[in-house]
Amino acid sequence: MYADMAADLETALLDVAQKYGRYKPNAYRFTLDAVHFTVKGVGHSGHVSGVELLEGIRRLALERFGPMAKTVFEQWGIAITEDFGHIVFQLVDEGLLGKTEQDKLSDFARGYDFNEAFVQNFDWLGRITDSSDAT
Repeated sequence: MYADMAADLETALLDVAQKYGRYKPNAYRFTLDAVHFTVKGVGHSGHVSGVELLEGIRRLALERFGPMAKTVFEQWGIAITEDFGHIVFQLVDEGLLGKTEQDKLSDFARGYDFNEAFVQNFDWLGRITDSSDAT
């Protein structure tokens, strides 16, 4: 049963990527993974804000891809944090994520610079730092 659900989700993500044509399927998969990662990390169940999700995306990307995160995102068609907002709202439109009345695409526009977040401020000693640690 779980394999069927996973296959259905992967098919749905491929369909979303094909329908909108802007981002690679892996961008949608990563965004869903980041939502789950962020919900788990913030310690409350259910909904996370755009700001919380962007921080979760940053942390998960550093964990998975290290200083290559910016390059991976570029390969997926993602250049700015607002791209993640577009992905989230496309997933909402397709019924794969939910949102509240307070959620807006503009919540993702006030994010971070990918070069700073993933390249310049990368801790080569292997520690993921908070954005506030950067000087």
